[in-house]
Amino acid sequence: MAFKIIVCAKQVPDTNEIRINPETGTLMRDGVPSILNHDDANALEEALKIKDKFDDVHITVVTMGPPQAQDLLIECLAMGADEGILISDRAVGGSDTWATSNAIAAAVKKIGDFDLIFAGRQAIDGDTAQVGPQLAEKLGLPQVTYVQKFEIADNKKDIRVERALEDGYEVIDIQTPCMLTAIKELNTPRYMYMKGIFDKEKEIKVWNAKDIEVDLTTVGLDASPTNVFRSFTPKPKGKGVIVEGDTEKDLAKNLLIGLKGKHVI
Repeated sequence: MAFKIIVCAKQVPDTNEIRINPETGTLMRDGVPSILNHDDANALEEALKIKDKFDDVHITVVTMGPPQAQDLLIECLAMGADEGILISDRAVGGSDTWATSNAIAAAVKKIGDFDLIFAGRQAIDGDTAQVGPQLAEKLGLPQVTYVQKFEIADNKKDIRVERALEDGYEVIDIQTPCMLTAIKELNTPRYMYMKGIFDKEKEIKVWNAKDIEVDLTTVGLDASPTNVFRSFTPKPKGKGVIVEGDTEKDLAKNLLIGLKGKHVI
């Protein structure tokens, strides 16, 4: 029986290209390219590393979004995933993290048997880190977030991870089935394979709200309790000052003179 991994991924706007409308304070997405969310790429890479290690691994990538999100799934399949599923329906449009996790949980239940769910820690367009933990709770799964190191035993049942903390890390043993969220320190995502780009045998399924049998009162904008008050670009910091001097003593002296001149000391 195959070891089945589900990877949750999201197509996000390239934040290097995003601008803020100065009048409305909202994101201007027109003309902004979409990319595979960074942490989700790390999640997929770790799933692919498991597939490299074992012969009987099947990877399904699940995403939710508009029809063009199929491009993300094509990229994931070209990297080595076996199957892609897109949840796309106006009924789920505008979902916040709570509503999104409801839709994805319904899709996972439709997929059926699985051994491991991987997701990125957070999406760069929201930075909430909420969907992964919410999904685990709704599926009744044990979970570990902020995974920076991963090991799986040959029995494909026992897993040991390092969970990153602000001042160090935790070593946690967990068994499948479980939910893990990845951070960039976990690995370096691979590039797409040429063979994978032209592989027509791998399938992308598009499911609507009816297909996943989700309660429509739990998805979409109206079901989302989160409201974004305002988006804004932080004001640029003031220009720095370079302290010059021929020796370390000169540098220290000139620094003190400058600080005294500004009445800092």
